[in-house]
Amino acid sequence: MKKLIKRILWILLIAVLVFATWFAWPRLPIITAFAAKGMCSSVFLADKEPERVNAEDLSFFPISLAKCKIDYEEKSVTSKVFGLAKRKAIYREGLGTVLLLDLPEEELRTESFMIPKPGYDQDTINWPMGDVLPETLPGGVDYAELTAVLGEAIDGPGDEPIKKTLGVAVVYDNILIGENYLDGYDAWTKFHGWSMTKSVTGAMAGTLVMDGRMDIKAPADIPEWSNDDRKNITVENILQMSSGLDWFENYFTISDATVMLMQSDDMFSSVVGCEAAHEPGSYWNYSSGDANLLSGLVRKAIGNDNEYYGYVYSHLFHRIGMLNTVVETDASGMFVASSFSYGSTRDWARFGMLFLNNGIFEGDTILVPEWVEYMKTAAPASDGTYAATFWLKESDMENALVDVPDDIFFADGFLGQRVYVIPSKKLVVVRMGYSLKDFSLNDFLRDIIATLPG
Repeated sequence: MKKLIKRILWILLIAVLVFATWFAWPRLPIITAFAAKGMCSSVFLADKEPERVNAEDLSFFPISLAKCKIDYEEKSVTSKVFGLAKRKAIYREGLGTVLLLDLPEEELRTESFMIPKPGYDQDTINWPMGDVLPETLPGGVDYAELTAVLGEAIDGPGDEPIKKTLGVAVVYDNILIGENYLDGYDAWTKFHGWSMTKSVTGAMAGTLVMDGRMDIKAPADIPEWSNDDRKNITVENILQMSSGLDWFENYFTISDATVMLMQSDDMFSSVVGCEAAHEPGSYWNYSSGDANLLSGLVRKAIGNDNEYYGYVYSHLFHRIGMLNTVVETDASGMFVASSFSYGSTRDWARFGMLFLNNGIFEGDTILVPEWVEYMKTAAPASDGTYAATFWLKESDMENALVDVPDDIFFADGFLGQRVYVIPSKKLVVVRMGYSLKDFSLNDFLRDIIATLPG
């Protein structure tokens, strides 16, 4: 019996070692990189308290295994799991947080960017360019019920986090008619937008197309692709996530997406190295790689990095009142269009308004209506699910929008961030959060719509 028990224990030990070597160990550097990057951006860019970052942004398994150490003097965060797989991230003014991988820390610390001044003070300007809200709200809305719906969307102070919503905002007929925030946050708090950054990059591409600096029908013209079938991939294929590149997107394991985001200094080159798996335009595959290819092509079209860094602010954000939003770059200096932006709930509402009004914001044509229509027109290979950096349907059937008008389109973030635009209802709805496990997007939208005039 003793020999049998000893043998079983040895087998269990070997199994644990095999598991640790084969499964756990390769994932630890991704876990610690995710935690270090998330904590560093949240603390030094978004001004969040570390305890709240752990309880919200980094609260899900296996990321929750990581322990972070913050150095406020040098603006850095170091993360480990059980003392292993150390990763460090540093914050750079105007460019956001970057992981220390292959490039020297001293080199990365020399980089910064002075975000241009918008030239106006939102405290003294009426909504939507400013934050002075009108005294008279649109008629016909059941404001008592709307307040109740927005109240129900947020966990109460001291309650166990179930709905995990950070902030919500509702714009009807171009007026902010309701908003609500988790205790401690407000209309100016920056939250991680994750993949909603993709839609921002789609808008950037649109401004370049308007100015004749980008042709979406042209090949992407990437030198590494010149001698194989990838030379046929167009900018449009990339915009519509139909490049045909071999790409696996999963944030909970080792995938092309997590390797790109957490183990690459140069994310553009990381994606350029992917092989072709399908004929361009024939196969739709949700890909953060395609989003960062687009960012690299935007950078190339602009041609000058100083202009590139300021472009999203001067040509988009500042023209629509998005003064509390920042996009971060990777170590190579490219905006991480797939994932890394932080912005306020009101700012995202303004972004939705731009598209509600066909690209025109307070009389200023930011995007031509034809580009707005293009961004919300289904990609041919997507079966009506995805357009050109906007979603048309929820990707998870558990979140299917069955009680919402068919003309809805939206920006979608990894942990339940959404900017919904419903033109037929003159409606924009923003939900910022860190999980959708116990939150029904369909019910939330349905109940908001029910408060509006028929």
